[in-house]
Amino acid sequence: MKVWYDACTGKHVRYGVAIARRLRADGHKVIVTTRSHPDTVKLAEYLGEKVQVVGKYSPSTKTSKLKESLRRQSLLFKLFEENPPTIAVSHQSVELCRLAFGLGIPIIATHDSPHAEAVNRLTLPLTDVVVVSKAIPPEVLLKYGVRKIQSFDGVDEVSWIKSFHETVCFDYPRPMIVVRQMETKAVYAEGKQDLTEIIAKKLSGLGTVVFLTRYERKKRKNLIVPKGFVDSVSLAAQADLVVSVGGTIAREAALLGTPSIVVFPFGYSYVNDYLSKKGFPLYTVKVEEVLDYAKRLLGRKFDVKPLLKELEDPVEVIARLVKELEK
Repeated sequence: MKVWYDACTGKHVRYGVAIARRLRADGHKVIVTTRSHPDTVKLAEYLGEKVQVVGKYSPSTKTSKLKESLRRQSLLFKLFEENPPTIAVSHQSVELCRLAFGLGIPIIATHDSPHAEAVNRLTLPLTDVVVVSKAIPPEVLLKYGVRKIQSFDGVDEVSWIKSFHETVCFDYPRPMIVVRQMETKAVYAEGKQDLTEIIAKKLSGLGTVVFLTRYERKKRKNLIVPKGFVDSVSLAAQADLVVSVGGTIAREAALLGTPSIVVFPFGYSYVNDYLSKKGFPLYTVKVEEVLDYAKRLLGRKFDVKPLLKELEDPVEVIARLVKELEK
């Protein structure tokens, strides 16, 4: 079968590559598309995945977001008009869901962000199956009119962390603390203050702070800001501590045994709490508690390999669903 995966962010690329490799092993043809975005094209190249770049991310205003999304839908329609895929898979790509729904193509979506209401409203009602961690209660999804929920005992990041091998070595002075800047351009971040740079500067007294920015690479006093592409998973694996607002890198670090401190400004995170309860080193704290937790956690690494083996890989769930849809 011909399967289409659309990746809109760096996380989507990692997920899409894991899914594509698994489905190709089953004999399926997989086409991966993405958009021009700071976290997509370079990562796809690094992972060795040939992607078709269609459109771009234009987050400066709501008007620019909508205009580019509509343009991208049109470009994707032209790409698949004559030879459409059999199944469409994504981590809630708005453009994929709208196009696939319009063409009558079955949609499999993954989901881990109940706080992303705008994307949820635009995608979940159109999907045929939502593959989601059992950490997220069904009622969170059912309110969007989701037709079928396929739960798994794990988190999305398991799909690429289980097979992760370090291919790059960072020589930053120790201890190395990685701070990931908050996603400030997303709709769900509107009205939220980005405290990550303030936190990073406070932590600089404890060690070398590598500040992973989102959309620009300007220098910051007492912080290291990588100028180009960095494999953030390798960085998290080698770090002594990772601090973020609780996104993908927080769970990647915890799954690799690196202590991860989270300051989550978007309400409760089901998947983060799930990993904490499983015994992974992920700690959700208040802003004023970050420094104390950092002092306690620096210098500690956790052997989580036995815990990781117990978690279910969502890629296997998706492979089974594709096989069912093939019948």
